[in-house]
Amino acid sequence: MIVAAGEALIDLVPQDAGSPAGAGLSPLAPRLGGGPFNTAVALGRLGSPAAFCSRISYDAFGEALLARLRAADVDVSWVQRGAEPTTLAVASIAADGSADYSFYVDGTADRLFAAPARLPDGVRAMIFGTCSMVLEPGASAYEELMRRAAAEGVFTALDPNIRDGLIRDPDAYRARFKSWLPSVALLKLSEEDARWLGGTPEEWLASGPAAVVVTRGGEGLSVLTRACGEISVPGVPVDVVDTIGAGDTVNAALLHGLAARDALSADAVAELDAGAWTDVLRFAARAAAVTCSRAGAEPPYAAEVDA
Repeated sequence: MIVAAGEALIDLVPQDAGSPAGAGLSPLAPRLGGGPFNTAVALGRLGSPAAFCSRISYDAFGEALLARLRAADVDVSWVQRGAEPTTLAVASIAADGSADYSFYVDGTADRLFAAPARLPDGVRAMIFGTCSMVLEPGASAYEELMRRAAAEGVFTALDPNIRDGLIRDPDAYRARFKSWLPSVALLKLSEEDARWLGGTPEEWLASGPAAVVVTRGGEGLSVLTRACGEISVPGVPVDVVDTIGAGDTVNAALLHGLAARDALSADAVAELDAGAWTDVLRFAARAAAVTCSRAGAEPPYAAEVDA
């Protein structure tokens, strides 16, 4: 089982792409989202046994989030509940489909996540990231859980998915990010994240991960490992509606592909050859393209990626 740990929230997305959100120029449609939530849904839709570890509101949005997880066959037994409201993220979609966000996070349910006393039974891998690794007190709880999972031999993945509007002290966050790397087996981030963090894949690889994957939007993605060096694949051409959830879909596709090769360990990842990595990356590129072809975070099912 692969566990996605982190926030679930509601994206408020302009119905007219390219119109500024919140300016009264386009109605906002609620979409179920949050990086870890989207990753869990994508894993379930791809056919990987998956679970979600988070704290979700009892409000109507929270019930809808849980329903989406259950519909994707995601185990929700590790979801905590709270009376606080669901976090909201207002998206602004540019003409090229890229998205920027402003957040409403004060007093919301997911911020009060508490690390469980033990890891889920049967967990093979856990993935962390996005807002949940920034907003306290939940951020410290997720960090504790990630370090504990790594110490217990669980394959850990991290997608920082930087939302700089939430990060009050960038230098402190960058230092904290570096402190996580010895506990991370797979680091995945976008080239925009890489620029913001101010490091290089080579530096991060030397700090602990067995592999570092960098996504480059429509240009494709690459992986850097000690054994194979850098391997890149192109993006899959598609008519982009928006890019919401594309990176989260890549997360799920990478983990799904590694699981299919029985490579959910740092040692197994280190032993993958260039051909195997190329296949995994191409699968992730196809999956992300499907997500980009429709509005909001709507990850594909396995049959859609294979087609």
